[in-house]
Amino acid sequence: MRKTWTITIAVLLIGFLLGGSIVAQNSGVPLLSGLLGTGDSEQVQNAELPNTASATAALPMGVADIAEKAGPAVVNVEARIKVSTGMPDPFMNDPFFREFFGRSIPIYPESRYEKGIGTGFIISSDGYIITNQHVINNADQITVKLTSKKQSVPARVVGQDYELDLAVLKIEGEGYPTLPMGDSDKMRVGDWVVAIGQPYGLDHTVTTGVVSAKGRPITIQDRNYKNLIQTDAAINPGNSGGPLLNMRGQVIAINTAVNAQAQGIGFAIPINTVKGVLQELMNGQKVVRPYMGIRMLDLDQDICAELRLPTDTEGAVIVEVVAGSPAARGGLRALDVIQKLDGKVVTTGKEVQAAVERKKVGEKLNVEVLRQGKKLTLNITLAAKP
Repeated sequence: MRKTWTITIAVLLIGFLLGGSIVAQNSGVPLLSGLLGTGDSEQVQNAELPNTASATAALPMGVADIAEKAGPAVVNVEARIKVSTGMPDPFMNDPFFREFFGRSIPIYPESRYEKGIGTGFIISSDGYIITNQHVINNADQITVKLTSKKQSVPARVVGQDYELDLAVLKIEGEGYPTLPMGDSDKMRVGDWVVAIGQPYGLDHTVTTGVVSAKGRPITIQDRNYKNLIQTDAAINPGNSGGPLLNMRGQVIAINTAVNAQAQGIGFAIPINTVKGVLQELMNGQKVVRPYMGIRMLDLDQDICAELRLPTDTEGAVIVEVVAGSPAARGGLRALDVIQKLDGKVVTTGKEVQAAVERKKVGEKLNVEVLRQGKKLTLNITLAAKP
């Protein structure tokens, strides 16, 4: 009898332990994190969670939860842009008047207003908002609409940067909901993302997708974008300036452009790029960038043949040196092949540009070039880009 009870108790104890183990495994954070693909390389169980609030913020969420939490901090931006068009005298439509008065009739300017729409998101409780510069470019009146207010509120431009397509707006008041910024460098191709915006004026539309690629350069009209995040989350006109969020509800990029010739290809500015100039923009300062003042081409076999260089020569060949630029003052010439900067090998013009951008205005850059088969080392003092 005692032996039977002993066996029964042992079986119950083993069952209890196994059941507890299964429950713990099924409710654990690592399993959930793995299913969602949060985009952070560190594991949640190893993260420091000093308090309940930060622990909740660090955990991955569902799309509905992200939309609900982020929505109040996403705003609709409307810009009124004054457009002047030269309109001839209406009588000039009549052939008789055109012949009688001649063809030198003065043109009377006519003004009209266009409305631009976009998206933005609040980054501070006192009303600072990030959006795209092209959304508010040349606007003489800007308003934003918040989910907490029935009426739109006026906004002013604090700072803007054409090259990066970024603008910071300010609305009056305190206690606004905000969006936290993530780390775009930790995002991986294939990570899930959520976009919020007002495509075609349909406010607070939520779309999902993945990071399709990173480091994409694109050119739209005369604006050259660099190092963009590519995503297949639906981005349409009106999404510009809105947040691209990771599965923790953190902003990892700003939705900027969509490829009209393709399906499911959108682009966003990495938030780490924004962080690099955000303080200057919030302070109303112009973003100052260093430059050398050259135009370059990557070496290929055809260019090497023209320059009578070995076909395996690497570097970026200078095709133009801007007069009066740091490059001109430092002695660089057209057809020089840049091969090293500060002792580091460079093989493309993109690498040269990246090295310059890492410097500050007034700093020196050691440039090693190949000129007519001879190696030369020049020191260039970088100046502010005009």
